[in-house]
Formats: sequence, C-alpha cells, structure tokens
Amino acid sequence: MSGERSGAAGPSRRGVLRLAGGAGLAAVLAPSLAGCFKPGSDGINAGTLESTAKLPQPFTIPLPIPKPLAPGSTDAQGVHYAMTLQEGEAEILPGYKTKIFGYNGTFPGPYLDVRAGTPLVVHQTNQLPVPIATHLHGGLTPPSDDGFPTDLVYPKSLADMADPAKAAAMPGMGGMPSTHDPLAKTSAVERDYVFPLKQRAATLWYHDHRMDFSGAQIWKGLFGLCVVRDDEDDKLPLPKGEREIPLLISDRAFDGDGQLLYPVDDPTLLGKPGMKPSIQAGAQGDVILVNGAPWPFLEVAAVKYRLRLVNASNARRYELKLDAPGGGEFVQVGSDGGLLAAPVTHSTLRISPAERFDVVVDFAKYPVGTTVTLKNTAGDGGAAQVMQFKVTRRAADDSSVPAKLSTIEKLVVDGEKRRLVFALNGNAWNVNGEAFDPAKPLLKAQFGKVEQWTVTSIERHPVHLHGAHFQVVKRASGSGDYDEGWKDTVELAPGAEITLAVRFDSYRGRYVAHCHNLEHEDMGMMAAFQVV
Repeated sequence: MSGERSGAAGPSRRGVLRLAGGAGLAAVLAPSLAGCFKPGSDGINAGTLESTAKLPQPFTIPLPIPKPLAPGSTDAQGVHYAMTLQEGEAEILPGYKTKIFGYNGTFPGPYLDVRAGTPLVVHQTNQLPVPIATHLHGGLTPPSDDGFPTDLVYPKSLADMADPAKAAAMPGMGGMPSTHDPLAKTSAVERDYVFPLKQRAATLWYHDHRMDFSGAQIWKGLFGLCVVRDDEDDKLPLPKGEREIPLLISDRAFDGDGQLLYPVDDPTLLGKPGMKPSIQAGAQGDVILVNGAPWPFLEVAAVKYRLRLVNASNARRYELKLDAPGGGEFVQVGSDGGLLAAPVTHSTLRISPAERFDVVVDFAKYPVGTTVTLKNTAGDGGAAQVMQFKVTRRAADDSSVPAKLSTIEKLVVDGEKRRLVFALNGNAWNVNGEAFDPAKPLLKAQFGKVEQWTVTSIERHPVHLHGAHFQVVKRASGSGDYDEGWKDTVELAPGAEITLAVRFDSYRGRYVAHCHNLEHEDMGMMAAFQVV
C-alpha cells in the first residue's frame, strides 16, 4: 500500500499508549487536523484520502452480481468450503491491476449462501505474508471460531510464531500481538473455522479481525458476503432470485499507479502497528465501490427488488437516498439479525460501518427509461454518489411486502446493568478509559441473563458486540428510526447515550466489544469480556 503524500510519521498504537495524558493522541493528531480533517459535530472526523489514479465516470460499469461459492462436500460435521487467502491482482479501476489480499484471491471475497442450522465449515489456508483471523460478522459462533483478534493463523514464513515459546524467542518478533496474549489459540498455515449457524436468516459478512491490523487488511480486500437463509424467510412473498441483489458497499482511494492508498507506518504489516495521522480518526476513500466496482449501474425491471445492503467501509457512514422523479423510498424488512417484526419505510437510510439493512425498493412507480441514482447525502465529491439503477423494461411481479414479517421476542432485563464509554481518552481510543488488552476482560456477562448495557460516546462510533445479538431499548436523544429488530452493530452519534438489552445464551467464553471504525479499533477501542 502506498504511503501518505505528506510523508508525516505517525505513532504506533502501542507507542501512543506510552504517551502521557496531555501528550497523547489528541496532541499527536492536532498538527494534522487542518490538512486532513474537517471540524464538525463529530469532534474529530475521519479524513478522506484523495486518489491520483484516473477514475471512471460514474455509472459506466455494470454492477457485479456475485454467484455463491460452491461447497466442497457435506457430511455430519456440516457443509464444507475451502478458501485460500492469497495475494492477487484485481481490476477495480479500469486499466489498472491493483494488488490485493483476497479470500481465494478476489476482491471482495467469495459469496457464501448457506442455511441456518446447518454448520458452515470453512477450511482456510493462509498463503499471505501476514497473519490473519477471520470473523463471521453477525454469526453466533463459539469463541474458538469467532476470530478473536489474537487467535491468528500464521503463514508458512512465520509458522514458528504459532508456538508461543518459539515466538517469544524469535529476534525482532516480540511486537507480534499473539505473543502478548497467553490465551491466544494460534495455528500455522491452515485451520478450520466452524460456524454452527444456530440463528435466524440474515445478511452477514466475514472479514479479517487481526489485532492492530484489521483496518489495513480489510482495506486490501479481506472481506466478503455471507447470506444465511431459513424456512421462515423463504416462505415470505418478498422478491427472490434475480430480484434479490446483495450490495456490499465500501470505499477506497488509489495512487497514481492504481494501488490502494492506505498510509501505515509499516507497509509490510509485519512489524510495528500504527498508521499516519491522516487516518487515525478513520480512513475514508474518495471512490465508492459496490460489490468491488466503482459507482456501478444495474439494469432493473419495473418491479420490486430486495436489496441486501452491507456497509463494508472502514470508517465511512452513509445516508442513502434514492434520487428519481417523484422521489423514492426504502421499505426495510430486515436488520443485522434478520427479519423485522413489521416493515419500516424510510426516505433516507442511515447506515454505519458494519451495519446491514435488507430493504425492498419498488421500481414499478418509474417509467421505463428512468434512472434512479442511489446517493449518499453524508458525502461530497465522488463520495456523494453510490450507484445507479436503470429501469429498462416492464415485467410481471407477484412479490409483496406483508404487514407482518416475523415475531420478535422482547427482551426483559433480569441481569446486570453495565455502562461502557467509548471515547478518545487523552492518549488513545478507549473503552472505559482503557485500551484493548486481550488477556484482561473488562467484564463478565452471565450466560442466559438479559443484561442492560448503556453505551455512551464522546465522538461518533459504530459499536459492535460479538457473541450475541441485542435490542436497542432507548436513545437518550436523537432518532431511533434505524434501531428496529435484532442488532449486532449500532451507531452512536457524538455525545450520544444508548441503552441495549442483550442476552448471551449461545456460548460461554471470551468475546470482544469494539468500535467498528476500524482505525479506532486498531488503535485500542476494543474490550474483551467473558461470558460465564
């Protein structure tokens, strides 16, 4: 990955943690604010990296529609898939070969289409030059397979690192994160991830979760879509087949050679963790990608479509709006954890990093020949446009959105009440004033009890919980229009307070809660906890 044009050096996460309170991250960031960040209500905003490559005109590239990866076999253990994590080249921008990290060498990774209740077994072989840890985001997964940030799969070149005794003795490798976690369960070159999928149908995604380096490795391509299906969802008269479209939205920036622009201290991603000041508040690119294509278009019939929206960006939040004659609306039918109880209609859809929304858009209201542009009113320049739908034909449509979609249990708190504060704490991005320590749990949640977690923030943070889905009980201020249903990620606006009800009743063990602004996460805004 190319370096930042200014060439300014930034501290590593651990280096930042060593700084005294008054000379911490706030002071480190201060000189760069004028050039890289816009002052605003977020306190410190994510900066936008500017591409120097030749960019295509928006809406000239067809939307890639991913085909499901074929399983290798099915047995008593589950449905088996094989993935090789490897370096590759992808033509993301026309005329350029961009170097990537990819599951099976693709950007984004393969699309997994699976059934609830049938275990998903993914055999991963790491042929990258760096360690990895894969997390199924939204999956209810045992701790051993959840992609804990230090449960790394090392490549062949670092295979000895999987042995803690050897790792500690390796010259120059003492900074590798797993050597600081006595509980890490590491592997050399390959391992099986087993995802039981004892959960409802939902739109999930998978991505790298390596401690200190998730932002860089996901930016390089380590992410992909996973759709879980079940009988309840299948029986609804929602649009299906070719009228169900996954939209994996991300953003990137490219240098003059078409390579990914992500300014880190060590481009090998093997030594000291850390990033340049311009992205320490969150990396945003000026090129919007959907399913890996820049500002694509999709030809549609004048019928209803189900769109599975995933915000796979490192730090960018979107406020999506349909720009067309007569306006447009999204009928939300699902959230992070699957179907809502009843549909909710939005004129604007606010989606933070890692959130998912299943929506139905009815193109029947538009004459053939109409173009409907999906815009991002939270962005400017190239980031204000996402993609375009071109209504090209009439067709029969027997789909509909029923008034009742599902039945959702309302959680009633009968366990502990806890408070988590996500904030820039003088010298680092923190949770409850502490940077991430994988071996030190922040709290112990009681298995089977409904706990109340009140989460507050000083800046804007998308908060993600592993190990369970939750319900948003209330917000101290602001709109809760996007909080319906089961969630695993929720946006906190600057100065916000939100109350969650959560029941950990799937598995015991250690999990994490963290900010899903990946640069915040990599710089310490994550907390380990135990389900006991």
